[in-house]
Amino acid sequence: MTSKQTHAQNEPLSLYFIYDSHCPWSYAATPVVAELINAFDYSDVHLLHCAHFNGSDAPKKAQVEQISALSNVPFSDAYLKGLNTKMSSVKTANFMSWVQSKQADKEFELLRVLQQQHFIEANPLDSRADFDKIINQYKLSPSNKVFKDAISHEAESVLAGIAEIGEAIGTNAFPVLVMTSGDEAIFIDHSQFLSEPAAVVDSVKQELAALS
Repeated sequence: MTSKQTHAQNEPLSLYFIYDSHCPWSYAATPVVAELINAFDYSDVHLLHCAHFNGSDAPKKAQVEQISALSNVPFSDAYLKGLNTKMSSVKTANFMSWVQSKQADKEFELLRVLQQQHFIEANPLDSRADFDKIINQYKLSPSNKVFKDAISHEAESVLAGIAEIGEAIGTNAFPVLVMTSGDEAIFIDHSQFLSEPAAVVDSVKQELAALS
């Protein structure tokens, strides 16, 4: 196992990933995030669920086909058959904000498990029962308010943070991947690494070297 990289000037590194658990593009970007988490030593990793899907729409088949052509992430037939069904990621946003406050060390692992459930197992993640398998597996104890239809106060705080980041970088688009080194920020174009996520590491190393 290789050791994690640190910045040459020992500036603290932070990673920000703005995503939606039900967004196929966010799903495709997650392997890129995994490479960055494994490669660098961070003072903070911020996984920020933007709760885009509120029950009024769903990803389009053409979008998923494009993602499949550009990346290696799998989609099950069961998921593809349900693409016309409107979906909500609100409860997942609430759940992930609860995880962030209570068991942040498991946050990224749980995100990947939730994505597996949604995009492979075709789990809508829209009721407490949909989360029971994960809750039991990880011995979690979220309160019932996490599974209400409305955004929780904790998730609202996450959305406020996302709004600040969007204002700073000049876009409300997602997924967004940003690394900061001290006061400097590196915007990482995840779309360039969807087919080969490991390539992001050398790219970021070069960007960090340019800051020093």
